[in-house]
Amino acid sequence: MPELTHVKVKKLTIHYHEAITSLDGRIEERLAARGVILKDNKILLMYTRRYNDYSLPGGGVDPHESITEGLIRELKEETGAGNIKIEEELGIYEEYRPSRTLEHDILHMISYIYKVNCDDKFDLPQFENYELKNGMEVIWIDINEAIDHNKMVIEKMESSMGLSVKRELFLLETIRTKYIAKEQ
Repeated sequence: MPELTHVKVKKLTIHYHEAITSLDGRIEERLAARGVILKDNKILLMYTRRYNDYSLPGGGVDPHESITEGLIRELKEETGAGNIKIEEELGIYEEYRPSRTLEHDILHMISYIYKVNCDDKFDLPQFENYELKNGMEVIWIDINEAIDHNKMVIEKMESSMGLSVKRELFLLETIRTKYIAKEQ
């Protein structure tokens, strides 16, 4: 599948985790792709019990994959979606956060966000072991409910709060502004 690189990709924002005070050190770069699947006023999201938050489906792009190949693979695995077609590239969300590996100090995550269409019928997700342990599930939810929920998690600074909830809140608000507000 050809990449959508004939146009300059819009950078949505760069987020620095509170623990990152300098970009000195060993930086690991990771590419990710995340999908926006909308139907009426609902959005298809992943709810993770461990972190008590909602996030866009998607994840890391493997070294042998293009970004769009990684997106399609991740969406099929996490949601069971089929016949995935990319409509448009929403943009890039960059973040710097503490690394979870001993080899690196900082993780520089670059997430490519795409609006996609897919079939109405979904197969069962094929979760990885850590996703099952974290209690991931696929859910159609009103985008406003998901935004309010993630805001509450951040405001309460829940002990279970994951590193990605601020990214997901930003992305959900961006999606609502670009796609949902127009439809209402």
